[in-house]
Amino acid sequence: MALGADGWMQGAQQLPSPNCDERSPGCAPELLVIHNISLPPYRYGGAGVEQLFSNRLDPDEHPYYQGVHQLRVSSHFFIRRDGRLLQFVPVGKRAWHAGVSSWRGREKCNDFSIGVEMEGCDFEPFSEAQYRTLAALSRELRRGLPLSAIAGHEHIAPGRKTDPGPWFDWRRAQDDSGLGF
Repeated sequence: MALGADGWMQGAQQLPSPNCDERSPGCAPELLVIHNISLPPYRYGGAGVEQLFSNRLDPDEHPYYQGVHQLRVSSHFFIRRDGRLLQFVPVGKRAWHAGVSSWRGREKCNDFSIGVEMEGCDFEPFSEAQYRTLAALSRELRRGLPLSAIAGHEHIAPGRKTDPGPWFDWRRAQDDSGLGF
């Protein structure tokens, strides 16, 4: 795994999302934000996440999709249960993953963060393969970016978001990444 000068991670499957834009001037990625996602909810391995992040989610494919197919969202990275890494947005651009958010009094976390979606939910543990990929990814991102902290969506949007949830091993993620809260 190696971060290219173009912001794409070599070793990740690249699936460019249209749901991104330029970072605000002077904003560099300082925060790694961890999320969880599964589409349909609690089902893993399907194409729903890739379809959502590329605006191709078919509302007739599953009842849940009827309420989310029109969303324009993305994340920089998505880690499958088996540890495969997908990338949707180069790290120099702003992915649309955090929504209304604040970290240490600073609003609009998309401006200064990297979003990592873990395939999962709030109600079960993440896989060993996912933690290994997250460790390798976070170490490589730290080599090329001024990352200084790691947090969950639940921390930057409390009361609105709960992911990655109580099963996420924060101590391990901090130790593996070298990043604190």
